[in-house]
Amino acid sequence: MFESTNMKSKTIATTALSTIILAAALAAPRPSVAAEATQPTAGKATLAEARPVKGDALADWWNGSYATGNWWGVRDTLADHGIVPTVSWRANLLGNLDGGLNQGVGFDEEFIFRLHTDIAKLTKLDGLKGLSATGQVRWRDGDGVNRYVGAGMFDPSGLQAPGLSGWRLLSFYLTYVTPELFGAKNFLTLSGGWQNPADFFLTQPDSKLFLNNTLSVSRGITINGIPWGGSFATWGGYIKLQPLDWYYFQSGLYMAYPISTIVPTHGLSFQGSQDRNANGLYWLTETGFTPKIGASKLPGRYAAGFLYWGLDNVGFNGASYNETVTAYLQADQMIFREPSPLIETESLSKDGKTTITTEPGKPSNQGLRAFSLFNIAPQVNSALPFYFQTGLIYEGLIPYRDKDQLGVAIAYGDFSDDKRGLDRSRGRAEQTYTGAFEAGYRIQINKWAYIQPDFQYIIRPSGTGLIGNASVLGVQFGVVF
Repeated sequence: MFESTNMKSKTIATTALSTIILAAALAAPRPSVAAEATQPTAGKATLAEARPVKGDALADWWNGSYATGNWWGVRDTLADHGIVPTVSWRANLLGNLDGGLNQGVGFDEEFIFRLHTDIAKLTKLDGLKGLSATGQVRWRDGDGVNRYVGAGMFDPSGLQAPGLSGWRLLSFYLTYVTPELFGAKNFLTLSGGWQNPADFFLTQPDSKLFLNNTLSVSRGITINGIPWGGSFATWGGYIKLQPLDWYYFQSGLYMAYPISTIVPTHGLSFQGSQDRNANGLYWLTETGFTPKIGASKLPGRYAAGFLYWGLDNVGFNGASYNETVTAYLQADQMIFREPSPLIETESLSKDGKTTITTEPGKPSNQGLRAFSLFNIAPQVNSALPFYFQTGLIYEGLIPYRDKDQLGVAIAYGDFSDDKRGLDRSRGRAEQTYTGAFEAGYRIQINKWAYIQPDFQYIIRPSGTGLIGNASVLGVQFGVVF
């Protein structure tokens, strides 16, 4: 019976994945002859007079930025007034093929509704330039693959958390950025309201390519009692100083409250705990450098930060503490950039002669990027005092697939010796270490849709060694409406 179920799960997952990849290959448009003339091939000159053939309404929709189009011009009108609404959808269809708790296929999805408003454009008041408002609401449903794996924080789908289906208010806040101050653009940023600090601190966009919960969302922090990821919001704000293009410092103060992602509130626990004396202080600080290295101006981000979650807790030694802390180091760097295209332009001089000039085009986004993160926390009250993740992404590896991304990443967590001692004394299975490997290829069909085949290998799910290593295969879909 088990073998039959296992084979059925493998067949379903493999068939679904093969069908999706084939559909993506057929749907992905090939460049036309006119478009090939302007294809930004490294080191190859392109003629300015070569233009893509103007498409019909269907082509304009397909090549646009949104699946629902321009709303017959309504989007442009809203944008002129500083209002930018977006709806994004992601879904994971993943199957646990081997190991874990059981074999099976699961599906989960989320919609995020976002509204960003430029207050100066909306009010036509130049004195409000730099002031914006942002709000986000989320809907999740599905019964994903995580229940078959039992990996906890290292679960293969970051779209599913126990009991957090349905709708949830994510954030609403104001942000002010100085257009220019002391000769520096974006010198000062002030932001506050109902926020998720993870939107502003420890930002690592390349890790978002991956599906695994810890790689893309929790990053070894949530398991230590500090809420981190997409379901948390609280009152507070942050200040950011950027006196130089390549250096910044920021710090934020927020309300900490117990059971911060409790389901019944749907993100509406504006008072925090019902016992307001149980609320505390959430403090975050980060500083970093964002250099552009070498002749190719390879962008990087090197940051260090500190998280302080000021709520009472009991350590593994039985002692009481009034805070939980974590420090982190982040290193992201573009390693290689493919050469920018050379653009040829023709001009006619006064004497009737044609002059051709050649100059480099816009720097290419194609190339190899790396990201890394290290977390450290006290053994005494942090389940995972050491966490590490790193990955590589190559964008535009295949000719004519300039926006596709190939990514590989690993994550590793080492459990607390103090926690292991407590588990041993109580006769429970000891958690030692756990990890995950992930490889995926995002097929960017157009500007608003992608399909991403993905493979994960979860090492020691839950860290006890009682659950077999899991092999997870599947696909993520993404659409921007």
